[in-house]
Amino acid sequence: MNEDILKGKWKEIKGGLKEQWGKLTDDDLVQIEGKVEKLTGILQEKYGYSKEKAEEAYKGFVKKYQR
Repeated sequence: MNEDILKGKWKEIKGGLKEQWGKLTDDDLVQIEGKVEKLTGILQEKYGYSKEKAEEAYKGFVKKYQR
């Protein structure tokens, strides 16, 4: 999913992000605001993911929003 689609579905997706990754705060979501690089960076920081694992986790998460 490209960043334009992520931004377009941001309101729908951000609730799912908090469900999937409970360590994400409201402040994190404000900081991310539909930006893939910000999201993967925060996943690396909060969950200790490698860059590749954060990107894979993101891709797996957004598959359910692609349609």
